[in-house]
Amino acid sequence: MAKKSKIEKMRILITRIFAVIVVLLVIFSERLFEAINPLVSSILFFIGIALVAVASLGRLWCSLYIAGYKTQKLVMEGPYSMSRNPLYFFSFIGAVGVGFATETLTIPLIIAFAFITYYPSVIRREESKLLARHGEQFKSYLESTPVFFPEISKLKEPEEYKVNPIVFRNHIFSALWFIWLVGILEILEELHDLGFLPVFIKIY
Repeated sequence: MAKKSKIEKMRILITRIFAVIVVLLVIFSERLFEAINPLVSSILFFIGIALVAVASLGRLWCSLYIAGYKTQKLVMEGPYSMSRNPLYFFSFIGAVGVGFATETLTIPLIIAFAFITYYPSVIRREESKLLARHGEQFKSYLESTPVFFPEISKLKEPEEYKVNPIVFRNHIFSALWFIWLVGILEILEELHDLGFLPVFIKIY
């Protein structure tokens, strides 16, 4: 398996630090919708679950295409035929989904703002490296494929596609970590209900 680049390592580190901050916010906050309007709270949770489901399936789909090929060739099929960064797109959906699963509006808004602020620069740096590596092939890809939001009409899938099962298996956990986060949130909610966690802030 190829070693992660410095850019990728920094992106992962910053993402994890931000995730810890969000988890701490959840741990020490009280969600006001749950007390004021349980229906709104339930709706937010189910929106979150739906987004997490879409994101998890999407990330698995992306992993199927890039497993073993990420540094070897330019992948332009499947989800990568609709968007140059479908993995980030589904990650965005999943992160916002986890935010909604907290049954608040504050946390998904914080997550969306952080993503929109940070990731465009990450995408530009990564695409600059891909342009240097793949030249005219990537330049043509830049001109024909949306940078972030998928364009479904551009979907192209081969009848057969060779996948490295070992690499794909290693990708499965990272593709499904949003589901694990929702599970952790449910545990934290139960601990709040039992009075085991202190409340320092109240959020909508």
